[in-house]
Amino acid sequence: MNLATLLERFGDGNVLAVGGAVIGMLFGFFAQRSRFCLRAAVIEFWHRSFGEKLSVWLLAFSTAVVVVQLLVLVQALDISSARQLSSRGSLSGALIGGLLFGAGMIMTRGCASRLLVLSANGNLRALLSGLIFAVAAQASLSGALAPLRLAISSWWTVDGGPSRDLLALTGIGPWGGLLSGLVWFAAALVFSLRSPSRGLWMWVGGIGTGLMVAAAWTFSYLVSTQSFEAVQIQGLTFSGPSAEWLMRVLSSPAPKVGFDFGLLPGVFAGSFLGAVVGRDLKLEGFKDGYSMRRYIVGAVLMGFGSMMAGGCAVGAGVTGGAIFAVTAWLTLVGMWLGAGLTDWLMDRPEGGTSTATELAVSVKAP
Repeated sequence: MNLATLLERFGDGNVLAVGGAVIGMLFGFFAQRSRFCLRAAVIEFWHRSFGEKLSVWLLAFSTAVVVVQLLVLVQALDISSARQLSSRGSLSGALIGGLLFGAGMIMTRGCASRLLVLSANGNLRALLSGLIFAVAAQASLSGALAPLRLAISSWWTVDGGPSRDLLALTGIGPWGGLLSGLVWFAAALVFSLRSPSRGLWMWVGGIGTGLMVAAAWTFSYLVSTQSFEAVQIQGLTFSGPSAEWLMRVLSSPAPKVGFDFGLLPGVFAGSFLGAVVGRDLKLEGFKDGYSMRRYIVGAVLMGFGSMMAGGCAVGAGVTGGAIFAVTAWLTLVGMWLGAGLTDWLMDRPEGGTSTATELAVSVKAP
């Protein structure tokens, strides 16, 4: 049974939802087993300890870039209609949103996707932070925080089309994008070889996570070419789907079923399966009041920042970065700077220097 037949028999929304669930499940499994986490990668980078966490993130990021650009080159994927490229974007929103998101993920000890993965492993801190993240994201999209988001986003905008496409602006095209992805992949290999713990899951999980980003782009594109309805192609992101699921629970009528409907449950199920395989299931909560306040503030910053930037660490950073959207790369810069500064201000040890043990604790803390 081909895709066109499936769409005709079951409808676009249901097929997209099943695809989102399958891709999400694989993403959750690979992300859980590899400990994929932008926060941990940023900490290793700013502490000049280029090890396993940075390697995993670079493997995922570079894999997504290489595969997406290869698909574009062989004309198996057309990303020109992607929201991150075709619509008007905000450079001020991307930078400031990235800075706020980076600060928030340090405070919550994980980005939006990492919080979902940890929630499935029994981490109640991540579960509460994820719920607050969803509330803040929805408030920023169409609630009390929306006017502030719109005001900041209007400061510096960019038209959709070539002016929002980094490959078009630089003139290097998909071949240049592919080459840059290979350079990032080579860097990941170098750092992974320097890591003292070069486990199989670092490689399989990191590459698998990146492949799921490319799979989301490809699947939604294929549906858009076979459907009689207008279908927006999309990659993986967690800010919009989190807000959508919140409204699905709290309001009626519920949002239309689509790719995002299956994504979050799929990631949760995949992460749970990964935790079972790795025997990582463990019920964890807050240790004190200060810790709880820190997580709550961080989740609000991430929710607001992600909606202003147009996506989370995966949505704007990896998914948007793989198609070289200018705003996505600016968001990534903001995330790395905001996270590095927040880590230095809040978590640096006494005396301003960090030992290997202190760095390991900081990186591993959920």
